[in-house]
Amino acid sequence: MDFDLSARSEQWRQRLQSFFDQEVLPRHRAWIEHTATSRETAPFMGDLQQKARSAGLWNLGLPELREDEPGTRLSNLDYAPLAEIMGRLFWAPEVFNCQAPDVPNMIALQNCATPAQKARWLRPLLEAETRSAFGMTEPDVASSDATNIATSISSDGDAYVINGRKWFITGAAHPRCSFLIVMGVTKADADRTRRHSCVIVPMDAPGVRLVRPLRWMGCEDHTAPIGELAFDNVRVPRTNLLGEEGEGFKVAQIRLGPARIHHCMRSIGLCELLIELMTVRASEPNGKMRRHSSMSGGCHATVPRFFLPLLKPLIGSRPLHGL
Repeated sequence: MDFDLSARSEQWRQRLQSFFDQEVLPRHRAWIEHTATSRETAPFMGDLQQKARSAGLWNLGLPELREDEPGTRLSNLDYAPLAEIMGRLFWAPEVFNCQAPDVPNMIALQNCATPAQKARWLRPLLEAETRSAFGMTEPDVASSDATNIATSISSDGDAYVINGRKWFITGAAHPRCSFLIVMGVTKADADRTRRHSCVIVPMDAPGVRLVRPLRWMGCEDHTAPIGELAFDNVRVPRTNLLGEEGEGFKVAQIRLGPARIHHCMRSIGLCELLIELMTVRASEPNGKMRRHSSMSGGCHATVPRFFLPLLKPLIGSRPLHGL
């Protein structure tokens, strides 16, 4: 299989790499210092996003953008090497408005929302004026099988009434999160894959409560803080239904498909960085590894030589910084 990038893809990769090296990476220390004491977006993010947008590096992960929507309309194939670069820093995707869960939520809105919903909820996301979340997993059921999702979405005249609990909801604890796409049961007696629907719920709707922020594997997500949510008789208009009743799984899959692909793309970049750091560490002439009694100088020199042959078939001609 040919893993070489197309000429177009390589051009975009070079553009993003240059911006990343010149504008994003030098601010990493400032980002770490800020997030150590605050959940708010880093104060330099707005200016950095404006620079990225002016450079044409905006909404890179949305191939279905309309002509009147800001962005590049890159294919997933062309976007892949760009996501690798962004993945080297957890906060870098936000610079280019390419962060989860907003990108998959935008994709869901592009494909399932009405024109009025797009104007109200999609447009602000495209402009990075707000943040969002997707509420699916729950503490009381085995959410790995999403047909178990039990939050109720009941019809009441011209409104839906939502009751339930959600947890490990990426982005729900972000101070700028203004709405969620919530998945719940609208037709309890329907087939298992037709019982659920998705509705748009403003975070400030009465009855929506952020129970607590959460960590995963001991880590705190500063880009899209994770939260546990409670919904107590939350009322939203029926016009907030996303798609049709019973199409919850369709909406979820439309967004979760690219969401998982994008996570994998970014993870490749992060893994490359980790291998580079290990190699640099192993090559330090006065490092602890060299001083360790179980590692001879020959073994020390073997570490980079062992990794490189394994990596070359995967990275092709792409440079790995530091290797």
